[in-house]
Amino acid sequence: MAHIDYYLGTVSPWCYFGHDRFEQIAARHEASVTYKPIDLFQLFDRTGGVRPQARHPNRLAYRSQELARWADYLELPLNAPPNPFPNTAPSSYAIIAAQASRTGDTGRLVGAVLRAHFVDGRDIADDATLRAILQETGFDPGLVDSGLFVGAETYGRNLDQAIEAGVFGGPFYIVRETDQRFWGQDRLEFLERHLAAL
Repeated sequence: MAHIDYYLGTVSPWCYFGHDRFEQIAARHEASVTYKPIDLFQLFDRTGGVRPQARHPNRLAYRSQELARWADYLELPLNAPPNPFPNTAPSSYAIIAAQASRTGDTGRLVGAVLRAHFVDGRDIADDATLRAILQETGFDPGLVDSGLFVGAETYGRNLDQAIEAGVFGGPFYIVRETDQRFWGQDRLEFLERHLAAL
């Protein structure tokens, strides 16, 4: 059975677009998944990328068109969040704590956080919002508080591990057994072909 390290950012629309399809692919191939939320902005800083807010207007205009095209193609709702770049640490800590608790479906939680941000416009940096999302997905809402320490520690370590593993953007999927790396939701077909060949 393959194991996939899934590096993600909770405010990445590309993670939102790819998440459900990735979950289906992993399930079809009985692959286990470790969810590794990271600070994508710090990742960009450390690997030669440019934060969206600092990109040239031409790139931002193209990005807007691409987001609309992909949303239409995938038939997924996409609403501009009131705050497009909230602090990602709280939502990442919640995901990390939930995964460590081994009490529910972490993939379902990740999807709920992404939808809360990109569909419902909820504030995923707000503790009350995160408690509600945890409860909605079958986790103890108290993880927002009890998982703070392990979340913070792991969040920083995830970023270091990402850079060591060759990650430079998100979503980024790495098959541990083969060190095959797939960047972007538009590479999920290649990930599935690889899993099928194992």
